[in-house]
Amino acid sequence: MSQSVTVRPVRGKEDLRAFLDVPFALYAEDPNWVAPLYLERLEHLDPKKNPYYQHAEVELFLAYRDGKPVGRISAQLCRLRSERYQDGVGQFGFLEAENDPAVFAALFEAAAGWLRQRGASAMQGPYSFSINDETGLLIEGFETPPSIMMGHALPYYAQRMDEAGFTKAKDVVAYDFMDPGEVPRALRSAYDKAIADKDVTLRPLDKKQLMKELEIVVSIANDAWSENWGFVPWTQEEMTALANNLKVLVTGDFVAIAEYKGEPAAMAVTLPNINDWIAGLDGKLLPFGWSKVVWNLFARPPKAVRLPLMGLRKKYHGTPVGAILGMAVIARVRKYHISRGTTKGELSWILEDNMPMRHMIEAFGGRPYKTYRIYEKLIA
Repeated sequence: MSQSVTVRPVRGKEDLRAFLDVPFALYAEDPNWVAPLYLERLEHLDPKKNPYYQHAEVELFLAYRDGKPVGRISAQLCRLRSERYQDGVGQFGFLEAENDPAVFAALFEAAAGWLRQRGASAMQGPYSFSINDETGLLIEGFETPPSIMMGHALPYYAQRMDEAGFTKAKDVVAYDFMDPGEVPRALRSAYDKAIADKDVTLRPLDKKQLMKELEIVVSIANDAWSENWGFVPWTQEEMTALANNLKVLVTGDFVAIAEYKGEPAAMAVTLPNINDWIAGLDGKLLPFGWSKVVWNLFARPPKAVRLPLMGLRKKYHGTPVGAILGMAVIARVRKYHISRGTTKGELSWILEDNMPMRHMIEAFGGRPYKTYRIYEKLIA
């Protein structure tokens, strides 16, 4: 029988550090877990630095047994999501816990109670914090490390979710891509048609006008995904935070923008998989972690990249022009990375029922290799 478990909110720096420390013991024997950088996670959880807090209310919880932290969870209510859907759904995230149903049950009840007090009738997640951040619980693909901004989990988590009465809301899929060298016919054809069409301009992002360029990227994303399940628009402040990250991590050629008749119509954004660089740092940049990251960042191309953002304006969905533009931006970033010797990538995440996108990815060799599940439960 489990010993008594208590849950209390995170208060102060000591609790916050304990919150960040919880997964280290849990994944000590898991070779595929990559410890996140404390510095980055502290900024993500800082209301003064993460623009998510500008339109959301958040509470962090720690579960204790005999004075020792054994689990954690967040509960959050996003005003933008609530205004858009008006469905009474709150969210949870940052779920990590020992393999004990009592710990999971106590964490879920703490999050549910907090959400109920604020009028929520259901909870959905995990999101850390939103659908534009780490999304879903890994349920397939435990045998490989996660890519940048993607989660990892222990296999028993899904069982604990089921026991607690959660059901599937939606699955999202991550695709693995190992470039074979030969360009798939569909991709080559789309790229050739795009560069031959006088109405199409295919170009990299101009870092000298970074904010203006990111306004284009976010505008396309917010339009392209506006009817997707669970969509919440990016804000101006979130775009600024994205700019601050991109200007350090990427060159302009990591991003492709396609214009059709002078209008930005499609985009693709890739990021270096920095998890390859920070693996083994145990979450710390000092004393030598900075040198490893900086050397990898500037001295050589990344081993792998992730494509987290790809979008095509809605008016081109289902059209021949749209098919060309969508595949052309992917082809352009692929061509750049191949030229530098990077042949491995992840395309994620993709809604399980977004078949046009899935068919396009599979047409040029993408292989589904990880599945993340978003769960939901009535709490009223």
